[in-house]
Amino acid sequence: MIKIINTLDENGSVEKEIETLLNRSQLEFGEVNKSVEDIVLNVRDNKDSAVLEYTEKFDGVRLESLLVTEKEIEEAYNDCDKELIEALEEAKQNIWDYHSKQLNNSWIDNSKKGIMLGQVYNPIEKVGIYVPGGTAPYPSTVLMNAVPAKVAGVEEIVMVTPPGKDGKVNKHILASAKIAGVDKIFKVGGAQGIAALAFGTETIPKVYKIVGPGNIYVAIAKRLVYGYVDIDMIAGPSEILVIADETANPEYVAADLLSQAEHDTLASSILVTTSAEIAEQVKEELRKQTEVLSRKDIIEKSLKDFGAIIVAKDLEEAIKLSNAIAPEHLELMVQNPFEIISEIKNAGAIFLGQYSPEPLGDYFAGPNHTLPTSSTAKFYSPLSTDDFVKKSSLIYYNRENLEKNKDKIIKIAESEGLTAHANSIRVRFK
Repeated sequence: MIKIINTLDENGSVEKEIETLLNRSQLEFGEVNKSVEDIVLNVRDNKDSAVLEYTEKFDGVRLESLLVTEKEIEEAYNDCDKELIEALEEAKQNIWDYHSKQLNNSWIDNSKKGIMLGQVYNPIEKVGIYVPGGTAPYPSTVLMNAVPAKVAGVEEIVMVTPPGKDGKVNKHILASAKIAGVDKIFKVGGAQGIAALAFGTETIPKVYKIVGPGNIYVAIAKRLVYGYVDIDMIAGPSEILVIADETANPEYVAADLLSQAEHDTLASSILVTTSAEIAEQVKEELRKQTEVLSRKDIIEKSLKDFGAIIVAKDLEEAIKLSNAIAPEHLELMVQNPFEIISEIKNAGAIFLGQYSPEPLGDYFAGPNHTLPTSSTAKFYSPLSTDDFVKKSSLIYYNRENLEKNKDKIIKIAESEGLTAHANSIRVRFK
């Protein structure tokens, strides 16, 4: 079961816990790198035939066609519970509204006579979205990746997702894709799905950027194809850190920790609390609540291997620990969460107060749930419309302004030994 660590114990166990957390996403990389590389190269060279071969091998189904038809999408949508469709539609609108506020405008500065400088924003034309199948289908992932792309103006969104043994894609995933406006959907998962998007096949179009989470095979494949295409980030196992003081409700805290532990055995759930009493109460709540949950085995292993309850001497130390871990999800279950926002330097998403649980962000509120993991919140941001646009610089000088600055440009070029650069300026004023 989950362990309790007190920072006042001078045995270095807190530092060890943080180190274990930060390294956990690397545990299996060495073992699967070569096999993923082989898959990627085979798909690059043999295209559809390789994709179909891997789909049969890994997903246990022999497909006649990789493309999901409009009929399949319509049937899946119509077969979904109407209340779920309504919830997904509202979630889509919340995501759309939030991400619309992130859009930037092109700009031009002509404040200096004869000089015009600027920046032009253009959407990426083709984007690929990976949606996991695996142990649980994630229709929310479709919305969180496709809607910001739509807001940004992406022309073509291509989605890949693994089929079930019946050769069909999960109906909730297809319904979400219809709601989000995905253009094409293909029945392929794993590293082979990433390779197909990166290089293109006879059936699957090559895209310019790939986004979306996946298992370790998907993560390594994204890393391997980066450079042929852009990627959003290398997503590791899910994680949550809760900072709680003596006012926190231990039942709520435990429930939120469990919401991440159920993802997979590498997920990490950490509580940092200023109250030893809350620590004990949360541990007991974790035991009680786990007993009735469907993914009990996964949860228990996750909590045992990568979970921890840390008792900090004060709130300042709790925040310091959180910033060092830089969690994907951070909940502030303290009396005055708004007072400490400015002290939080590293976190993917920050949830404020006892009625802002992590699943609110996962599914409905609007901010993106594709977040930096494994301490990468120190330099990465959540997925946003910025991930689906690119910028071009605008430069215009008239003759007078170029002549005024020609000697300085020539001087810099010649200092670098680039005489052709210098000559490009010089020939204009012979």
